[in-house]
Amino acid sequence: MTSAIARKLIDSVSQQQAPLAAQRTSAVEQRLQRVLAAFAAERLGTQHFASLTGYGHGDQGRDLVDRVFARVLGAEAAAVRMQFVSGTHAITAALFGVLRPGDRLLSITGRPYDTLEEVIGLRGTGQGSLADFGIDYDEVPLTPEGVVDRVGLDQALALPQRMVLIQRSCGYSWRPSLSVKEIGELCALIHARQPDCICFVDNCYGELVQDCEPPEVGADLVAGSLIKNLGGTIAPTGGYVAGRADLVDQACCRLTAPGIGREGGTGFDLQRLVLQGLFLAPQMVAEALIGADLVAGVFERLGFAVQPRPGAVRSDLIQAVCLGSPEALKTVCRAFQACSPVGAYLDPVPASMPGYASDLVMAGGTFIDGSTSEFSADAPLREPFNLFVQGGTHRAHIQLALAEALTALDAAGLINLPQTEII
Repeated sequence: MTSAIARKLIDSVSQQQAPLAAQRTSAVEQRLQRVLAAFAAERLGTQHFASLTGYGHGDQGRDLVDRVFARVLGAEAAAVRMQFVSGTHAITAALFGVLRPGDRLLSITGRPYDTLEEVIGLRGTGQGSLADFGIDYDEVPLTPEGVVDRVGLDQALALPQRMVLIQRSCGYSWRPSLSVKEIGELCALIHARQPDCICFVDNCYGELVQDCEPPEVGADLVAGSLIKNLGGTIAPTGGYVAGRADLVDQACCRLTAPGIGREGGTGFDLQRLVLQGLFLAPQMVAEALIGADLVAGVFERLGFAVQPRPGAVRSDLIQAVCLGSPEALKTVCRAFQACSPVGAYLDPVPASMPGYASDLVMAGGTFIDGSTSEFSADAPLREPFNLFVQGGTHRAHIQLALAEALTALDAAGLINLPQTEII
């Protein structure tokens, strides 16, 4: 009975959001055309699927992938590498590649995502953080509304800054993601005050969500992961950096070695999967956005605060829900895991994870380990106990997982589903 009521609620929200879902779907064509145009311009052929071995010098497939991604991201150059183990690794290579002792790094979107805290030197000691190498760091807190404090930014720019870090997605913060338009405005403001300052965007979760990308509006460098948006749930690992060619080269000199830069590194015969994932990415991103709207709509109907609200302009795939208790977080994650294609029998329990300050509970029964684009949910076990949902290859999967979660929450006495008015 409870399961039937859960499905009725989900169907009601889905029907209400049908025009919004159609709008999200209609955006796929323009973004797919961008990808297809890049393939055509670079004359992609099956010969580019094979990699060289060893050093990978002159690997035509690797070089073509770089050029394709540069076109899709609107950048002068790109480096797409399987050797990047995560988006954090790609970002770290860019930071250490560009910054030098005595330089200043300024974050203008408040405290960066948890996994960058030890990279910068905000947590942990003795592991070779930026602080250990004499790089100064400061941050401009977000306003109470969760937006960039432009007055605070103007004051921070009174000091010379080598790099400004802009985190596009909300991460584990209760704030709106930054639109590409906002990023462009911020880059223009920064470059007007300090022309040589590098605007670096953490682009994770944001690719192909909007009609253009940060390098097209003034960002000097961006970085992200292939097991999020651009990998289309097909790329098995990897990350990318893109932007000005000299900055991409510097980042790659930290990935490989000075003098080698982006000229070395085999693709492990994975170029086909990377390119196929990019081809599928516009559709996957649209389905994930439709799923995020549905999650927001269902939980808002049940009285929970959500960020962003359903139908809001989105610049990333992340949907936050304030569940208010650790029990609710664990219940939802268990339900989502039980509806996963891989490891449905597992029980997600809070645990520590490298790079994070708090214990996390994570639901992610994905074909690619850690591929949050395939539909996953995770949460740091800290107040106010917000759940962060992301990804989803098709909306039917998200509907099934939501039904499991609502039924489990009701059974645990955390919601009273039978008394919920369904309109």
